[in-house]
Amino acid sequence: MSTSPSSLVERARSGKPIGVGIIGLGAQGGWAGRSHLPALRAVPGYEVRALSTSSARSAQRSGHEHGVPRAFGSAAELVACDEVDLVVVAVKVPHHRELVRTALDAGKAVLCEWPLGNGLAEAEELARHAGDRGVRTAVGLQARSHPVLTHARDLVADGYVGEVLSTTVVGSGGAWGATVGPGDHHVLDAANGTTLLTVPFAHALDGLASVLGEPEELTIRLASRRTSAVDTGSGRRVPMTAADQVVASGRLPGGAVATFHYRGGTARGTNFRWEINGTEGDLVLTAPIGHLQLSPITLEGGRGTSTGLAPLAVPESHVRVPRLDPHADAPAYAVAHAYRRLLDDLREGTSGVPDFAHGAARHRSIG
Repeated sequence: MSTSPSSLVERARSGKPIGVGIIGLGAQGGWAGRSHLPALRAVPGYEVRALSTSSARSAQRSGHEHGVPRAFGSAAELVACDEVDLVVVAVKVPHHRELVRTALDAGKAVLCEWPLGNGLAEAEELARHAGDRGVRTAVGLQARSHPVLTHARDLVADGYVGEVLSTTVVGSGGAWGATVGPGDHHVLDAANGTTLLTVPFAHALDGLASVLGEPEELTIRLASRRTSAVDTGSGRRVPMTAADQVVASGRLPGGAVATFHYRGGTARGTNFRWEINGTEGDLVLTAPIGHLQLSPITLEGGRGTSTGLAPLAVPESHVRVPRLDPHADAPAYAVAHAYRRLLDDLREGTSGVPDFAHGAARHRSIG
């Protein structure tokens, strides 16, 4: 049974739970287990009713492990389930196109993890296909839904920093450094679409755009300072074709200057720092890792006659998922707020959560 946009809206507005099926929720959890599953269970209005993995046997193990009632050995079986209204695609990027199309062809609403496709061509194809099918879509660019970023956006809009003069982002990617975990070799191969550019940099760019507006004239340069990494399990060297340095610069609406530097690995000093400098004040966002979309974020500011920074508390109005802690539940925190905003979008006709068209545009912005 397909899920039309109108029926999804009706369910959300009536208070009936939206049935969710997660493609890629394995017994070991992985990203789907650390983020989507706890996020969905923390937001009233959703029910995780089904999952699928690569085989019936592994699906049964995963269903038992996570307490999900319906476990399928293929995505085709999951999208055919009448109790699934929203399909979440949370697998490695090279499989996004096939699995998203399977869900779209079944007429189901789809949330696809970021990156939307393995490259711009796939992302644009999926956006067109979703438009042709007329189904509701969302893409996993959740940093913009983090309460710290929504508060920062309000502060800038309300004139806390005055006119924005410049903004600077420095971040570390974690992966793409000197070492790689045994299960993470795929991120080192640029052909797989999971790179320093497409993941931490793109998430940070999207978050920045949500606060300050979309950068214009953005120029991006890549460099490969490392060409291999050491597997932490075997001690063997693994080739790295993905760039480990991303440098970008551009202008914001109104003329402010924007600069970025993302580097692979983890720094002994700053792993994420974002400064917003204006005529009346400054805002500084910091995090222990460079993945803005899954990290606890600290916000500080200073303005007027103040010569330093002070912590800025996030108002309760921005904290829409009180069941989760921003530090203990960091991987799920922004994801949960994105799911909460999706419910708001369905109920109120807004567009706070990026759809596939936005995802394709973000792919274009990073080349």
